[in-house]
Amino acid sequence: MSTTVDSRVVSRWRLILGQAVEQQLAECSAVGLTEEEIIMDQALAAIYDETNERTTGSSGSTAGGKGAGSGSSAPRLSKWLGDVRTLFPEDVVSIIQHDAMERKGWKQLLFEPEVLAKVKPDIQLVGTLLSLKGKIPEKTKDTARALVQALVDDLVKLLENDIRRAVTGALNRRQHTPLPSVSGMDWKRTIQRNLKHYNAERRQIIPEKFYFFDRARRSNEWTVIVDIDQSGSMAESVIWASVIGSIFASIPALNTRVVVFDTEVVDLTEQCANDPVDMLFGVQLGGGTDINKSVAYCEQFIEEPKKTLFIIVSDLYEGGNQSALIRRMRELREAGVRTMCLLALSDRGQPFYDERLAKLLSRDGTPCFACTPSLLPELVEGALKGLDLFELAKRVGTKPE
Repeated sequence: MSTTVDSRVVSRWRLILGQAVEQQLAECSAVGLTEEEIIMDQALAAIYDETNERTTGSSGSTAGGKGAGSGSSAPRLSKWLGDVRTLFPEDVVSIIQHDAMERKGWKQLLFEPEVLAKVKPDIQLVGTLLSLKGKIPEKTKDTARALVQALVDDLVKLLENDIRRAVTGALNRRQHTPLPSVSGMDWKRTIQRNLKHYNAERRQIIPEKFYFFDRARRSNEWTVIVDIDQSGSMAESVIWASVIGSIFASIPALNTRVVVFDTEVVDLTEQCANDPVDMLFGVQLGGGTDINKSVAYCEQFIEEPKKTLFIIVSDLYEGGNQSALIRRMRELREAGVRTMCLLALSDRGQPFYDERLAKLLSRDGTPCFACTPSLLPELVEGALKGLDLFELAKRVGTKPE
């Protein structure tokens, strides 16, 4: 008895497996791709069709003339990128773009402005772009900056409200007092609490109680130091941490310092406060790691230890003085500084990190764990409130050492 095979299922498998299986699939059903599916097939074949002897090499030559473009023909690659963005979901586009660079050696094609303008900004691609930024020609710099700006804007929208709400809730900056002072009256709170005393005839609120601030709005109550490892393996975390640092810097109640390090230490606080994109272009991905040197630098910004939150973002592969690092972090904790180490700040899987050093730091009171960006606001709020960070990390689903 013959079995009817859904042609849509056959077409999907044909797109997944490529041209090499077309004959086998034809034996069970007619394989007919729509015009749109043919374009999808060409776009996928340019990256994944290993049977084609003319697949794109490091020079960026076209795979079988199927629209993937080349170094000497950036408009064709630009068309390919346009097809990919039009035909595939956003999460799939990011994967295809990444595979195009890793499998076909197209990184140098990011230097073409017409190509870069077609690229979908995502964490991995921006990380690659930043690692190559020293080689970006003048004609492409504006386009590259626009792409990084688009990603930063998306990440700020994703995190800003939650971080601001967490910080404001934790600090509870304005305490009230019954002592009267017109200049210190909290009008919003007074009106809200007395709405029930609204007189309809007089069309007025008759307050029974007034609320006042006991002092003018304070600023810089807490110092938050974000110390970021800019080694090559930390690219995604660097981007997230830079954006988060810029959000911290925009909150008046926080005195924020943002520092990046490899074997040298660079203070990017000013760039971070002005524009996180400037900060990202100040990052130099790659190189060695001297965490101890960066912590020593950051110590100068700690004026009130019990009102300081120190966040290290690092995989803890220390190339400097490990014993001195452990001692410094222990002394900070003993002085009252709230410390944590984020082994990774990303939505990807578990990071590679120095487990031994993570355990030693955790033993001394600095929890070390991977964290997704969406969980960071809750962790920061807990730190500012003085909660047990080890217990908090477990509760929000991270895995502290």
